[in-house]
Formats: sequence, C-alpha cells, structure tokens
Amino acid sequence: MELQQLRYVCAVADTGSFSRAAERCQIAQPSLSQQILKLEEDLDAKLFDRLGRSIRLTEAGRAFLPHARSVLQNVEAARSSVAVQQLDVRGSVAVGVIPTIAPYRMPGYTARFTEKFSQARMRIVEDMTPALVEGLRDQSIDLAILALPLRHKDLEVIPLCTEPVFAALPRDHPRAGSDSLSLNDLRGEPFVMLRDGHCFRDLSIAACSSARITPNIAFESGQFSSVLAMVGAGVGISMVPEMAVDPGAACCYTRLSDARARRTIVLASLRGRTFNLVQNAFADVVTAMEHTRRHDLSSP
Repeated sequence: MELQQLRYVCAVADTGSFSRAAERCQIAQPSLSQQILKLEEDLDAKLFDRLGRSIRLTEAGRAFLPHARSVLQNVEAARSSVAVQQLDVRGSVAVGVIPTIAPYRMPGYTARFTEKFSQARMRIVEDMTPALVEGLRDQSIDLAILALPLRHKDLEVIPLCTEPVFAALPRDHPRAGSDSLSLNDLRGEPFVMLRDGHCFRDLSIAACSSARITPNIAFESGQFSSVLAMVGAGVGISMVPEMAVDPGAACCYTRLSDARARRTIVLASLRGRTFNLVQNAFADVVTAMEHTRRHDLSSP
C-alpha cells in the first residue's frame, strides 16, 4: 500500500470520475486506474463499482475511505510540523567550549547570535576537551569550540583560526622586549603552565619536546589569569595563545618562532548530525565572525 494509491482513491471518491481524478492528481488516467487496481488486489476487495460511466464506492470502499483520508491528513501534518521546525527561530542550541577559549571568544559569539536570534534558547557548557567530545557523542551538546589536535574519526571540524603562541615574561626579564624568541632561548627557565587536562598544556609540552626542552614547572593553574599573575610576580615564564595576551598583566609578550608554537581552533560536531535552523545559524555566526577577524588582520 502506497500513499499515492490512497491519494488516487480519495480523488476518485471526491470527483466521482477516474478521468477527473487523474486530472486533479496530474497523472495519466490509465496509470491511476492501474494503481487503484493494484491496491484492490492488495486489499483483496473492490473499492469502486464501475457502472458504465458512473463510479460508486463499494461497502469496502466506504469503510476504507475515512482511514485513507486520515492517513493522508497525518502525513501532511507530519510534513508541516517538520517544515515549521526547520524554520523555527525559537529553537535551541547547546554549545561546548574549552576554558582557554571561552572568555575570549564566547561573549562576542553569544552577543552576535542573540542579536539575530533573540527568541532562541542557548546553553553554553565550558569544560575540558574529553568531556565536550563525549557531550557531542551523546548529543547533550550540539557544537563545540575546541583546539586541534582531535583524533576522533566520528567528529567533523570546521577550522576557525590559527593563532601564534607567545612567550610571557616578567617585565624585568633579560629577554623582555625581544622581537621574537625560540623556546631554545628560554632553556633552563622555570615555567608557569596550565595544569594537566588542558589541551593548551599538551600543546605547550609538545612544543617544548620538539625543541628538546623539558620544562621545569614551578606553578600550575587552571586559568590564564593566574598563570600571567605568577609570571608578572617573577615565578617563571609561560606560553600563552595570542587571544590570551593581556596587556593589563605585569608581563611582556614575545612571539615564539618555533613551528609548533601555534594553535588551531575549530568548530566540531558529530559526523552525520542534522541541525535545526538555530543550530546552523550559530555555526554560521561563528564562522562569519572568524572570517571577518582574519580579513581585518590581513588588511593593511
């Protein structure tokens, strides 16, 4: 039994004619007649008596017709509900973001998004990468703003930006004011770093390892503000991504020339996941803002 067959039965019942029903359904009359015959064979019952030029529903046809109409009405209602949902600006989006990005990017993303979609419901989750990956997998969050590398084949990523990494030095450090530094220039220095679990710590350790340096870690914290305060106090030096460079801290910043001293930020989602209008809109806002930021930085 097919939906088209139900439509043809209803059209014949409404018009009292196979030819007029075919015109309404925009199909050749022999094709319509053949489909109704197939349905009658499937039901093992005649739905119409063909009385010369007259068409009349049989008792079986009269019993069948209300159910056919009900099925078609339910299908149309389902189609309409999907269409409405796809256009619903009151939908919801849940976004995950790692702590080393959240304070620097999320306020701008959120302000721009809520300006355009004031009726949308938005939830922001700040957490470490492993927790956010699990959130994408169990669909408790829709999108996540993370940093590479991500070795998860079930995720799709859209690159947003690649930013340089800077050395943060006390203002009285002998290297303060240098145009650029390599990690080799900082060999033997005490380091102030984010604690285990932060992906930027992993990036920092990997960059040191590439430079054949084993950092002597004097202080660990969960946030850049504490790291920079300790650098300013002379506890040690650190590495920070460009977005975390804080001119208000008592530090000097010098770009690191090492090839590994850079961070790529991405918008991640579960591969194959379908999004509603609001979720797609948030992704569009983020990618558009980062595109504009890159364009502004590259302009003379």
